[in-house]
Amino acid sequence: MRRRLVLTGVLVVILLAIAGGVAAAYRHVQSEISPRQPIAFSHAVHAGTVGLDCLFCHRNADKGDNASVPAAQQCMFCHQTVALDNPEVQKLRDYVDRNQPIDWTRVYRVPDHVHFKHEPHIRAGVACQTCHGPVQTMQQVYHYRNLRMGDCLDCHRAMNAPTECSTCHY
Repeated sequence: MRRRLVLTGVLVVILLAIAGGVAAAYRHVQSEISPRQPIAFSHAVHAGTVGLDCLFCHRNADKGDNASVPAAQQCMFCHQTVALDNPEVQKLRDYVDRNQPIDWTRVYRVPDHVHFKHEPHIRAGVACQTCHGPVQTMQQVYHYRNLRMGDCLDCHRAMNAPTECSTCHY
């Protein structure tokens, strides 16, 4: 009886340790999925409430590989007169006044052996939300989809898009 009690206690301790490790790993993954940014930029406000199109800010997305992040000066087109008392807009103004780029933390990255281009996807009518999720509702952008090869191939097959290896791989 005593032995069974000791074994049960050991098992409980092991399970609690595993649960704690899983919780810590989950918090780490969550922070990588939704990284802390130097300015708390709300896509829910800009893309949702205001209704800005993704290409208004991510101007290179329909022209090439990267969606690009706008320069702080582009944000100032509106924020010279809009939300001036907002602390995050004040941070933006500080970056502009110092002529310093904002060091945004990238949310999505594909492996180095993959070349992804936004332009053909936009031309084909693939909505940004297909891969990036309901950005217009996100206070802070998070990693909506893993964008693994299987996801891409499933979509390419469904859309009759090319599936040859050289389409996406160097």
